[in-house]
Amino acid sequence: MKKTPTDNSGAESAKSHKGRLFILSAPSGAGKTTLCKALLKRFPDLKYSISHTTRAPRKDEQNGVDYFFISKNEFEKNIQDGKWLEWARVHDNYYGTSLDFIEQSLAEGKNILLDIDVAGARQVLSRLPHSVTIFILPPTFETLKHRLDSRGTDSQEIIARRLKNAEDEMAQKHLYQHHVVNESLDKAIAQLSAIIASHGNSKIDDAE
Repeated sequence: MKKTPTDNSGAESAKSHKGRLFILSAPSGAGKTTLCKALLKRFPDLKYSISHTTRAPRKDEQNGVDYFFISKNEFEKNIQDGKWLEWARVHDNYYGTSLDFIEQSLAEGKNILLDIDVAGARQVLSRLPHSVTIFILPPTFETLKHRLDSRGTDSQEIIARRLKNAEDEMAQKHLYQHHVVNESLDKAIAQLSAIIASHGNSKIDDAE
């Protein structure tokens, strides 16, 4: 009697399926935080990568929600041990993304949203080149300036610095696969949702 081979293709596919890492970058004032929140609400199975930092928590910030707050010694030890997917030092404080968290989540088939600047994105892509990259743009540079001015929280010196950084980051938008102009919030959310749905295995919440 001829033995029929067992078809394990489904099991093999399920085992080999990995999640996708979505890198979202934008200049300050482009609305990235609002867009991230909207995406996480629309895709309940999309995990947000929470950064680690050595700076002190600000008012109302919670450990494990806004950031993971750790000591400078622990952060530097993790640098030596290669535990950061990417990291940077800003104004005497460290910021970094856990390599273990990203790798484990992807291996489990989970999609991750990583909100990061262009320099950080370069570091991530050097190790995870198949990540999906998205750059958020303001409709115009003048619109961006108006948004930063209207916040009323920063001095003109800080705003000028943010605008200079914005110019530098926007000049590197070619590094990203997808560009989304945030002129209409609803339209930008729809475009981002379409990108995530086309690349990953995330399901849109029908209530949205």
